[in-house]
Amino acid sequence: MSDRTEVRTSLAPAAIGPYAQAVVADGWIWVSGQIPLDPETGKLVEGGIRAQTHRVFRSLEAVLEEAGGGLDTVVKASVFLADLSNFEAMNEVYAEYFGASRPARACVEVARLPRDVDVEIEVVARVRS
Repeated sequence: MSDRTEVRTSLAPAAIGPYAQAVVADGWIWVSGQIPLDPETGKLVEGGIRAQTHRVFRSLEAVLEEAGGGLDTVVKASVFLADLSNFEAMNEVYAEYFGASRPARACVEVARLPRDVDVEIEVVARVRS
């Protein structure tokens, strides 16, 4: 049986359903989709796709750090956009956070996201050794 630990941090929005912010199992970190909610207020970050993507990455960083990883340990990212016309702007912000440490990625347009946000991102990473 594998070790499995649920990850929680107040530096990212609390889960809005019956799921964990992340789970660590067998040296892997599985981060649930992060949406652009302010962790202190629970309210949607305003300012469009760039501001929302920055908030999502700050949440991803916080969860990954709490789990023993970081953006540099991410091996796979999945990006969900409510409107694919926001791809270029999201991608510019995305590149700022990953730089040369580029994970594999999927990016898809979806019909709707929780709380009608513009972007949600989930990642899979390794725990730092």
